Amino acid sequence: MKKVAITNHKGGVAKTTTTYALGAGLERKGYKVLLVDMDPQSNLSFSANVDLLGMEHTLYDVFKGEATPSQALIKISDNMDILVGGIVLAEADRTFTQLGREKMLSKALKSLDKKYDFCIIDTPPSLGVMNENALTCADIIIVPIQAEAYALQGSSQLKGFIDDIKENANPGLKIGGILITRVNPNTNLHKVLYPQFEKIAAMMGTTIYKTAIRSTVTVGEAALERVNIYEHDPGATATQDYEAFVNEFLDTL
Repeated sequence: MKKVAITNHKGGVAKTTTTYALGAGLERKGYKVLLVDMDPQSNLSFSANVDLLGMEHTLYDVFKGEATPSQALIKISDNMDILVGGIVLAEADRTFTQLGREKMLSKALKSLDKKYDFCIIDTPPSLGVMNENALTCADIIIVPIQAEAYALQGSSQLKGFIDDIKENANPGLKIGGILITRVNPNTNLHKVLYPQFEKIAAMMGTTIYKTAIRSTVTVGEAALERVNIYEHDPGATATQDYEAFVNEFLDTL
């Protein structure tokens, strides 16, 4: 199972949208996919139409040793399941203080390794223990960056966090690339900022994906209807962009 973490400690950069679109896009190509929702806000789980009030077990229970990963799995489509962290993960930095706490997710996914082709992990907008778990577990990181000036802030902090994980917990971790999201086709802002994005990519030792994701109301509509963007509007610009990104992602593995 190839494990992919979608991470950026800045909020609003389309981490959750990218996680669901990549997962659903891979499923459409015939792969078996596991989604992991590490964000206490559970937006990914909501978008995937999970009954957040009716869950018997969550990833939190798995981390506490009170449930197995298989008991916490929720089926969301024919070849795609999800593990939901839940709101209690908001206390994770205070709850999990034991030695080796950064390996909780890695240990939880071991028993599921042969069941799926890909695991796509949505991370919270912070550099706490849940993001640490995601990166310790992952083979590849995808870093979404919104096409705006403020997106340039904090990139060195993220790079330092990733370097620490590589040095101390996951030396094989690779940054697959930077994905530029929420591009407004009516402005040239992302073109103006592109040289700065290239500098960030170079600093991180990676490249920018050729595909950029255009901004569209389709993404918000799909989330409200609790379906993936391919089901909601196959012809929308963002849907077409994410289809192209899935192909590019597979080509770069």
